[in-house]
Amino acid sequence: MVKTPSNGSVEAVRRMQTYIEEHLAEPISLSGLSKAAGYSQWHSEKIFRELTGKTPFDYIRSLRLSKAALMLRDGRPKIIDVAFDFVFDSHEGFTKAFSKQFGLSPRSYAKNAPPIPLFTPYPAHNRHTFRKGAVIEMSDTKNLKPVFIQVVERPERKALIKRGVKAADYFEYCGEVGCSVWGLLSSVKEALYEPVGMWLPEKFIKPGTSSYIQGVELPLDYGKPVPDGYELAEFPPCRMMVFQGPKFADDDFEDAITDLWEFIKTFDPALYGYEWADDEAPRFQLAPMGYRGYIEARPVKALNPVK
Repeated sequence: MVKTPSNGSVEAVRRMQTYIEEHLAEPISLSGLSKAAGYSQWHSEKIFRELTGKTPFDYIRSLRLSKAALMLRDGRPKIIDVAFDFVFDSHEGFTKAFSKQFGLSPRSYAKNAPPIPLFTPYPAHNRHTFRKGAVIEMSDTKNLKPVFIQVVERPERKALIKRGVKAADYFEYCGEVGCSVWGLLSSVKEALYEPVGMWLPEKFIKPGTSSYIQGVELPLDYGKPVPDGYELAEFPPCRMMVFQGPKFADDDFEDAITDLWEFIKTFDPALYGYEWADDEAPRFQLAPMGYRGYIEARPVKALNPVK
C-alpha cells in the first residue's frame, strides 16, 4: 500500500523548492534546505526524493543546467560566464555536466539550439499519484466565477509532436510516454506559442496512436532535425474559441479543469456567431497555472461565413 504524503511534508518540500529557486545562483547546502523545510537533514532529503523523484542535488543540478541552456539559447553569452552564473567551478566541469544531461556540448547547443529535454520542475503535490480510472469529483458549478472567452486566429503551421498509444487525456498520456515531453517542447526556440496538450481530430490520428498528444506549434519554415520519437505535423489555419477560467489555488487544478469542462460542455458558441468545428483542428489545453486560471481552446467556424 502506497502511503499518501502528509500536507506537512508537501509544504516542506515546496519550501525547499522555493528556496532552491531563490538561491539557484548561490551555493546550496542540505543544511540550508533543511532549515527551509523545518525538518532534519535526513528527513528533508527523504521527503524531497519521495515527492519530486530526485535527490535535492540532482534536482538542483538539473534545474541549473536547464536554466543555463535557456541563457545559451536566447542570449549567447560566454559559456564560462554561464558556468559561473550557475555555480559550476570550471568551463570543463560545466561542459561535462551539460553534455551528460543533454547529449551535446554547450558550444554545440549555443550554435544550433536544437530541441533538448529541459528539466521542468513541478510543485510537490499530495495527489502526485493518479490512478487510471479514478473519478475526479466536480466542484459546485453554481459557484463558478465568470469565464473569459475570446476567438483567435491560428495560422497554417507546423507542430513538433509526440504521440501516445491509446491515451485520451493527460494522465493516460504520461503513463504511456512519461512526463518529460514538456521539457523538450519548452526548449524549442522557434515556438510560436507555449507547449500544449492536444486532442486530435480523427483525420490527424495515425493508426495505433493516441487521440491525446503533446506538442508545440512552429512556423511553416521550421526545418531543424526532429528528436527521436517525435515528428513534425502540419495543421491548417483555423479559428479557436479560447476559454480562460478564474484563478485557483495550485492544489485545486483538478477542480479548475473539471469546472471549465462543464462550462464548455453547456456553452453555445452561436452566441458569438460560431459553431463547433472539432473535425478541423486540434482542441488544446495549456498547462494549468493557478495565477492565470485554466485555459483551453476549441476550434470553431462561422455560422454564416462570408462568400
